[in-house]
Amino acid sequence: MIESGKTYVVMGLLDSDSIAYAIGETVREMGGNVIYTVQNERMKRIFIDRSKKLTDEQKAALQIEYCDVTVDDEVARLFTKLGEVAGVVHSIGFANPKTCLGEEFHTDAIDDIKQALEISSISLATVVRHAEKAMPSGGSIVTLTFDTRNIYPGYNWMGVCKAALEAIMRGLARRHGHQHIRINALSAGPLATKAATSIPGFSDLSSTWDRMSPIPWDTSSSKQDVANVAAFLLGPYSRVITGETIHADGGATIIAGNLLDHEK
Repeated sequence: MIESGKTYVVMGLLDSDSIAYAIGETVREMGGNVIYTVQNERMKRIFIDRSKKLTDEQKAALQIEYCDVTVDDEVARLFTKLGEVAGVVHSIGFANPKTCLGEEFHTDAIDDIKQALEISSISLATVVRHAEKAMPSGGSIVTLTFDTRNIYPGYNWMGVCKAALEAIMRGLARRHGHQHIRINALSAGPLATKAATSIPGFSDLSSTWDRMSPIPWDTSSSKQDVANVAAFLLGPYSRVITGETIHADGGATIIAGNLLDHEK
């Protein structure tokens, strides 16, 4: 699925439990050269260097660059430095959980909403604008989203950000198609990551999937299944797919209501 020896950039690594890490390691095992980006040195020190889940050898093997996607010059510098790349994973999102998530949708924290949109949605356009220069022969860009067809309690403004992200993805797919750069979104079911723990009611979301998903969904082991789909989208087998939101969620988002007993 992955073109062996070519470079793939996985942006938004937090720790070894993140979806970004699962995707990056899957691409690496398939023969790709993986470059991770972390927001800054402090984040790397806290979540990677001090990690008890990674061995010293695993930490040393990680190729990490620093990049804050809200700083245009940092994104430009990243892709200038790396040279030609075959694929990019945009695994980036943030919304202040105290103001943008939780029981109440309404908020006066407009600056927090703007920040969430900039980091979680608009940054995709920033990344693509600079990544295209590193893709003279075309390539694939995959962004991570979450079901925007339905409204989930507590997800609030991040749900808005994901809807915006998918709209931006489609616009970019049209813009860059003639360059043979395909851009898609991967919508996974709920996965146990550090980022997910900041979502109020995440455990309720997991139980919702238990009631809805026709294919059994596990918030831990299904992470690898999602990474496999990402690898497919990054590789040459998906060369005519662009502008799509691919759901890798056990089928939960097609179900109206809960599964009946005989369907479980």
